[in-house]
Amino acid sequence: MLTVQHSPPPSPRATTSIQTFAAEADRERLTPAALAGVRRLADAWKLTGDEAAALLGVSNSTWDRIRAGTWRNVLSQDQLTRVSALVGAFKGLNLLFADGMADRWPRLRNSGPLFDNLSPVERMMEGGIPAMIEIRRYVDGLRGGL
Repeated sequence: MLTVQHSPPPSPRATTSIQTFAAEADRERLTPAALAGVRRLADAWKLTGDEAAALLGVSNSTWDRIRAGTWRNVLSQDQLTRVSALVGAFKGLNLLFADGMADRWPRLRNSGPLFDNLSPVERMMEGGIPAMIEIRRYVDGLRGGL
């Protein structure tokens, strides 16, 4: 008699791994690209040093080193989550708008309930990671990505 052995099905976690930025190796690998992206975003959105530092969750002196390209540390899980939300909103805005509005929009006051008459930058600074994620989802929703 022929016996067939079946392998157990792969666990759902093995097939759909969600990026959590928890692993040090992942953070080391992602930090250079994340820093390049956030520097580009800060330039495009014309963020002040205080704004960029607050959005990234670092001190002003650390932001100055990041902007100069001399900071050699690894971003934390929290900081990579912030970068992910910011870069996602940046990308979504650039897909949504064909002109310079993509870079102006983050500074415009918004009367919608998510913003409470603050600009998206001000709202993200005030609300931290939860607000950053909500604004990214809002932008994705505007362009029909949700």
